[in-house]
Amino acid sequence: MGFSVFSFTRNLGGVSGFFQVVFVVSLFLVLFKAVRFYLRRQWLLKTLQKFPSTPSHWLWGHQLKDKELEQILIWVEEFPSACLHWLSGSKARVVLYDADYVKMILGRSDPKAPSIYRLAAPWIGYGLLLLNGKKWFQHRRMLTPAFHYDILKPYVRIMADSVNTMLDRWEKLDGENCPLEIFHYISSMTLDTVMKCAFSHQGSVQLDENSRSYTKAVEDLNSLVFFRMRSAFYENNTIYKMSSDGRCFYRACQLAHEHTDGVIKMRKAQLQNEEELERVKKKRRLDFLDILLFAKMEDGSSLSDEDLRAEVDTFMFEGHDTTASGISWIFYALATHPEYQQRCREEVQSILGDGTSVTWDHLDQMPYTTMCIKEALRLYPPVPNVSRELNTPITFPDGRSLPKGITVAISIYGLHHNPSLWPNPQVFDPSRFAPDSSRHSHAFLPFSGGARNCIGKQFAMNELKVAVALTLLRFELLPDPTRVPVPIPRVVLKSKDGIYLRLKKLR
Repeated sequence: MGFSVFSFTRNLGGVSGFFQVVFVVSLFLVLFKAVRFYLRRQWLLKTLQKFPSTPSHWLWGHQLKDKELEQILIWVEEFPSACLHWLSGSKARVVLYDADYVKMILGRSDPKAPSIYRLAAPWIGYGLLLLNGKKWFQHRRMLTPAFHYDILKPYVRIMADSVNTMLDRWEKLDGENCPLEIFHYISSMTLDTVMKCAFSHQGSVQLDENSRSYTKAVEDLNSLVFFRMRSAFYENNTIYKMSSDGRCFYRACQLAHEHTDGVIKMRKAQLQNEEELERVKKKRRLDFLDILLFAKMEDGSSLSDEDLRAEVDTFMFEGHDTTASGISWIFYALATHPEYQQRCREEVQSILGDGTSVTWDHLDQMPYTTMCIKEALRLYPPVPNVSRELNTPITFPDGRSLPKGITVAISIYGLHHNPSLWPNPQVFDPSRFAPDSSRHSHAFLPFSGGARNCIGKQFAMNELKVAVALTLLRFELLPDPTRVPVPIPRVVLKSKDGIYLRLKKLR
């Protein structure tokens, strides 16, 4: 009996000792984190003292959430050229909205900020958007031929077919009396377009309800990635995976990957057909996915499955969601400015009559419509900001400097609303883009700029023009005064409660 009591007491002592060790180790880790947090914050405060900002919480930083765009407009007015945005107590970025500052950054070879962009990697992988260095250059050079004008020309007819399918759906609805949330339809249309143009898809995605799971997944991922980028608590992968947001994120990733994996699998199956394979081999220039499937790297090897899916995931997202955002906001801008809308309609009618066939040659014959499109992109840039991590120190034109390792965010939204570049920046004024107008080379960057500008910018502009032209031939766009859209920052610019318009059918 005495032996049993002794053993029990010894076991208790062992358990107690174990918890003491755990407590000491935990206390040490907390102290280590606290000291590192303090030192990092003090270094940032000293290093970035010449870049002012509004007051922020010492631990949580600027908790802006959906008010970020409004705050940026305040910063643009209050702090010339740049300011400091605290994402947390020990994590800050310098926000740039001056054209000269932006030009300097985009003229360098700084990498995409890994602390920010790595959070999107489980979704889109390391394709053109996230890659840096030599591998990015190899992939960019490999994919550039997919956007040659010889490839883009026949896409105009495909774009027109997709737009007309969307408009046919709208014809069946009572859009004049019952305002329509247009982004859902436009997103489905742009996905239909990119699937047919870049991925050789047969059939209509717009008429396939299964495609809704992909667009809904992208919608969720837009928000989840953005909020994770702004949360210090979610930086740790383990903590994020255990959270409800993390679980939602990985479920949405799985849905998105099932869609892109299906696209790759289907195209590989099509190329097993000898006739299709010979037809593709005879083509002077290949489509986006075929380039990837036939690609040979410098060592003679094919593109790895991981790299292949990363590029497909990247362009599937960027090729439809950014364009859908752009078209939706352009329609809203025209709906709220009927005089400009009517002038665009008259221009389109003078070119196309009452027909619905748009060709490559027509796209350069719509100067006023193009001016309105660009002005809408200025007010509502599809990608509100891009970030870089400085790989060498930099000194800006006003003498302020930043060291290596600092993250800078180019606020395209702030740049486009900077009154020193755009007088009365909140006013929709297409004449800013008249042929005889002049502006700073880096004042207008809807597709970013420099070597890492959007590879598909011409594809996107063509689609914007086709969508606007064909829609104005069939509908008058009218605003819904009860639901005014409020722009909110996400990976791609969104509206807080959707974009609702009334659609009046034209005879």
